[in-house]
Amino acid sequence: MRHLFLLVLAITLFVSPKALRAEMTLLMAEEDGCMWCARWDAEISGIYPKTPEGNAAPLQRVDIHASMPDGIELGRPLYYTPTFVLLNNGREVGRIEGYPGEDFFWGLLGVLLRDAGVQIETSG
Repeated sequence: MRHLFLLVLAITLFVSPKALRAEMTLLMAEEDGCMWCARWDAEISGIYPKTPEGNAAPLQRVDIHASMPDGIELGRPLYYTPTFVLLNNGREVGRIEGYPGEDFFWGLLGVLLRDAGVQIETSG
């Protein structure tokens, strides 16, 4: 019985940190003909999944005119494209409206992630 208890305790301690970790997603609301969405695609989309930010908050694209996928709770409606919404387990915790260019995008996203409690490792 003692061995079973120790086994359950060890499994609980090993699995719990992963179970408690929030699932972050970066939702990108876009629409056909959006020149700023196209610019984001040209400058960021190819590298985003390979970055620490992309690893911490994988990208999910949605059409701004379509209904939201199940399980997404926005703080307010989407009006502008692109809009980047940081989701914590499907619930909005921050957003970037518009695309201010590559340098500003990374800085603003870093602030959103930091404010959500996500630590991003930077080199240098």
